[in-house]
Amino acid sequence: MKILRLMLLIYALSMVSAKAQNQQEINNEFIQLYKENADLSYISPKGEIGAPAKYVINGRLTTSYFLLATEKLPVAFAVVPDFTVRVRDEKSAGVRTPSFKLGGALFVRLDRSVPNYKYATLKFTHHSNGQDGEALNPDGSINTITGNFTTNYLTLSYHFGKDLNKEKKHGYYSLNHEAGFEWHKWFSYEKALKNDYGFSRLLYSFSFRNYQPAKEQWRLNTEMSYAINPMTEYAFSAIKKRLNAELSFHYSFPFMNNSYLMGAAGYYGEDPYNIYYRDKYSYLRFGISSGILRGKK
Repeated sequence: MKILRLMLLIYALSMVSAKAQNQQEINNEFIQLYKENADLSYISPKGEIGAPAKYVINGRLTTSYFLLATEKLPVAFAVVPDFTVRVRDEKSAGVRTPSFKLGGALFVRLDRSVPNYKYATLKFTHHSNGQDGEALNPDGSINTITGNFTTNYLTLSYHFGKDLNKEKKHGYYSLNHEAGFEWHKWFSYEKALKNDYGFSRLLYSFSFRNYQPAKEQWRLNTEMSYAINPMTEYAFSAIKKRLNAELSFHYSFPFMNNSYLMGAAGYYGEDPYNIYYRDKYSYLRFGISSGILRGKK
């Protein structure tokens, strides 16, 4: 009888150990997933072709510094810097108003399955342009040279995705979704933006990806947002002001590591580049993008 009890105890302890080890593996895989689903950085000669201003080159640099990312917890936290600059096609080739974003993101795993993942994020972001002049000129137009721009906001998102044909040896695909809501009005902001800016936005993004045995080969991304808060001069149905949308394709050749060739087409009803928010235009963008790509395990 004592031997039987000892065997049952050993079996129970082994089951608990196996479950804990499996839980840790799942948490590690989700941490990698958070990194893969982060926004991409890019370098784009000529920038947004079709914008009201001409540019020499545009660039976006963003990453995630994971301060909390342990296999023992189903949650993670990262500091997220996101800096965009547009070098103007002028004699001085000046940047004029860089777009600085800095914040933090909390990740919460909602499921155990990575091939059919679900997780939520809560982000806080500060967005400013490094200028301190009056945002409005005396005639009511926007001061895009030295005008102050600042806003702070929360973004709550639900992420879910699915791997397709993963049992195949010669590559597979994945579908990746994000649906969210962006909210500014709880925090300080440049008063000139009141009734003229998308403070509350519905968000949706989708990414269709191809994985080969050695690495992730390409991504087809689409993202859109729609401002739903009241604006003095724009009704809720004013799509030309309220809608932002982009479709992009990113291809990584076999000799590349964490980078793609990029092509994008989109529309800004509200240019997200800080004080230029009144600009509305369609655009094309070409260049190189970079992020965390899934490689051979």
